[in-house]
Amino acid sequence: MKKMNLLKYILVCSGVAAFSGCADYLDNAPDDTLTMEMVFNDKTRTEDWLSGIYNKIPDPYTGLLKDYGYDSMGDDLDPSQRYYQWWGNSLNFIIGQWFTDSDWKGNLWNECPQRIRSAYLLIDNIHTIPGQGVLEDDIERMKNESRFLIAYYYWLMLEAYGSVPYFSKAVDPSDPDLMIGQMPFDDMVNLLDSSLVDLSQKLPASWLNESTQYYGRATSIMCLAVRARMLLFAASPLVNGNPWYQGFKNSDGRDRFSQTYDPNKWKRAADACKELIDAAHAAGHDLVREYNADGSIDPFMSCYNVNFLRGDLNPEALFVRPDCNFSEYEGLSTPRGASGNGGLGVYQTLVDAFSMQDGSLPITGYKGSYGSPIINPESGYTEKGFSTQKDIRKTKYNLYRECPGATVDSVGADGCTYNQVAAAGTYNMYVGREPRFYLTVMWNRQWYHQADRETLFLSGEIDGGPSHDAPQNGYLNRKRVSLEQNNRDGIHPYRPGILYRLGEAYLNYAEALNECDPGNPDILKYLNLIRERAGVPQYGNGTDSNGFQMIQLNGQDEVRNAIHHERRVELCCEAGLRYFDLRRWKEAEEVLNQPMFGMNFSGTELSDDPNNPNAFYKRTQYIQRVYKRQYYWYPIHQPEIDKDPTLVQAPFWDK
Repeated sequence: MKKMNLLKYILVCSGVAAFSGCADYLDNAPDDTLTMEMVFNDKTRTEDWLSGIYNKIPDPYTGLLKDYGYDSMGDDLDPSQRYYQWWGNSLNFIIGQWFTDSDWKGNLWNECPQRIRSAYLLIDNIHTIPGQGVLEDDIERMKNESRFLIAYYYWLMLEAYGSVPYFSKAVDPSDPDLMIGQMPFDDMVNLLDSSLVDLSQKLPASWLNESTQYYGRATSIMCLAVRARMLLFAASPLVNGNPWYQGFKNSDGRDRFSQTYDPNKWKRAADACKELIDAAHAAGHDLVREYNADGSIDPFMSCYNVNFLRGDLNPEALFVRPDCNFSEYEGLSTPRGASGNGGLGVYQTLVDAFSMQDGSLPITGYKGSYGSPIINPESGYTEKGFSTQKDIRKTKYNLYRECPGATVDSVGADGCTYNQVAAAGTYNMYVGREPRFYLTVMWNRQWYHQADRETLFLSGEIDGGPSHDAPQNGYLNRKRVSLEQNNRDGIHPYRPGILYRLGEAYLNYAEALNECDPGNPDILKYLNLIRERAGVPQYGNGTDSNGFQMIQLNGQDEVRNAIHHERRVELCCEAGLRYFDLRRWKEAEEVLNQPMFGMNFSGTELSDDPNNPNAFYKRTQYIQRVYKRQYYWYPIHQPEIDKDPTLVQAPFWDK
């Protein structure tokens, strides 16, 4: 007998504006179709149904990079434009080829409502099955998980589109009143806030005490994490009294976004962030820290292991997706001569953003474009010449462990391990930088121990161009790439995909608190916890816990800039956070509407002579990015607008 799982039916039907097509399907369904009653009378089918609701949670590796495009839309991860034939329009968006009929694999408008409807159907139909061990507690748990996913998926839609229709139940596909228009942004935020607070009091803080098989399923901490990030976004300039949207209304005549700046939104966000932090601490969450033999923090291994500790052993992870395509992500970051795809780089602006070892900023701005940096003379940074000494640090992080002649695993008089992070002869741009730099940036002639050689990025070399499998600007990404991976042999150590972590919560709290209560000591407390772990000087007066001279900040503006900078380097290449920051701060038009620079992709000589056309080590434009004001919100596909007169397109897309 041929049967069809109803989950498949739910997932093949289109979104809210097209549910009527699903009714026709049901009307013509064969008699032997698997019914709703049959699904929810069976434990395995019920669990499969719930699993199907979870499966729209983004994959924070290739999912957010290729499908959603969030990780490729900022100015941190830089996928090769020559991947267009495989990646499609997420790369078109970068160069301004973005229209109301553009394909978007994130497809939240259609696919989130499918999962939301599935969640409502589970809530309406699930019941105990005593003979199969499905009891009242199990029913309540699965209902609350479904309610969390409803709130989460609505937030994903709201974050992308700014305003969406909201349904409080599983709508009847034949209901003529499906066209209800969009809910204003703040109204939706308030509704989701109430739901997430309620669920945070019903769901457990962790499932690990029961079984690791539940890892990644909804918890009270996940509820509070989604809520805190949502309220920070809602307090930010993009949607908090933004004059751009003056007079922009939904079909019911209500303003889509609040027209009045409300400083209390920052207080609300700060309180939510602190509630999350306190609850996370109470549940045993903390920053990942690794230590040297003398008891000092090893910043390299600490920041590295944030992404590589297995999920149930990672105290910093708050919301994870256990199954992720990290192997493809690592392949994209592997040089092509080492059997990788070699086209996932990082922007020169990210290279520029990391501080020097003493905490000073190497570059304080740009003269006209990113090709003309303003170099801080007090930092010791230079873009001239090559190093004459190895850069040795106190760390167990061992990038050069197979490099002939390198200082490897040497033990100092203090009993600590010392390792090389940059060889003698390295271009001076990459020497003397803070630890997080070396966990993020792969440069030309850096040792690549998986291949037992240096990277060879010159044009015509084994890792270089001209090829789609080569870094388009002279860099590859190293962030979230395991030292133990070997793409040639298909070795990619497991790790979960982290969507929310405690380090972000600390920075969220510091940012919100600085806007509503500048001078509050918690601002520097939580900012400095991140910097302490990262091995860079903390902010304040005197000497910090790592023995560095602290950096003094004066006034709210300087603190704001410091927080924004810390987010830039601590959260880079993670979960699209940089792109969302640029959007909510209203900075995307300036930062992303620019010619982008890197090293000279066509260079054939190891030279830094700016007058030599073959010199590799010189800032060279390789792409013109385009970002217009309408891009702050994803457009609703025009056919959806045409079908439903109650829908109003995102701002500026109809011009």
